Amino acid sequence: MPSDTIIEIKDLTKKFKDFTAVDNLSMSVCRGDIFGFLGPNGAGKSTTIRMMLSLIEPTEGIITIFGKPLASHRKEILRNIGAIVEKPDFYLYLTAFKNLEILGRISGADISRKRIMEVLELVNLHERADSKVKTYSYGMKQRLGIAQALIHNPELIILDEPTNGLDPMGVKEVRDLILHLSREEKKTIFLSSHILPEVEVVASRMAIINKGRTVVEGEVQTLLNSGNFMVRIGVDKLHDAQILLENSEWKKHLEKSESELRLSLLQSDIARVNEFLVRNDIAVHSITSTRSLEDYFLNITQGEHS
Repeated sequence: MPSDTIIEIKDLTKKFKDFTAVDNLSMSVCRGDIFGFLGPNGAGKSTTIRMMLSLIEPTEGIITIFGKPLASHRKEILRNIGAIVEKPDFYLYLTAFKNLEILGRISGADISRKRIMEVLELVNLHERADSKVKTYSYGMKQRLGIAQALIHNPELIILDEPTNGLDPMGVKEVRDLILHLSREEKKTIFLSSHILPEVEVVASRMAIINKGRTVVEGEVQTLLNSGNFMVRIGVDKLHDAQILLENSEWKKHLEKSESELRLSLLQSDIARVNEFLVRNDIAVHSITSTRSLEDYFLNITQGEHS
């Protein structure tokens, strides 16, 4: 395994009686990644994370973290991982500070008051350190959950749906925190989420899984720049341009629109269409192309279902 690889999963399978939740899954996460782990509900994301945290055992396959097999180095590996799996739980009638102090002791780490306050400041809760958790909003509890995952200063942070149930402001706060942890704290982050626009903003690499299998893995921008884009072209003679395209090789790429030209094109074809229009006396005054992670995700997963 290369020295910059933090997580290496090979041929991972988990069966529950006759149901296969994870099916021969393989992927790798590099040091410094914000790695987006995506898939439809029931794709096997949470089951995979639980195996990575040694909460359940694989049926088959190997999980290697920090260059060591999880099966034989469990305690050593888990000491350097911070994680949120589903909704974090706290002692609601105790303060945030006291919760982190107790959780630090339970983990076996020697956590100082200074470290607790550092982590609370990191998640922007230091001014509410002495407030009881029952007075916290849902978003504040999520950030306290991330503080809990950070308390022992882990190298790898695993977050399972950290923005689930948050309002837009709460989502932004968690997103900004993830970016800060990556850029300033130099953490490697494994992020499972179904909120695709948020993953698109923060993730450097990603894997999409479906039916327990890896469908695609790679750099986010490289994957989004592959395949077709939705291209909107503003022209001076819309009706003439539509007729021209309908009688050309571009007919199969043309989408219905009454206000603009819309075509589904490979990135390499955008310039060719522009040249074709101009050569036929159609003045082009704007071209915009979009390819969102949501588009890519739906195309990939729907293709798997067909």
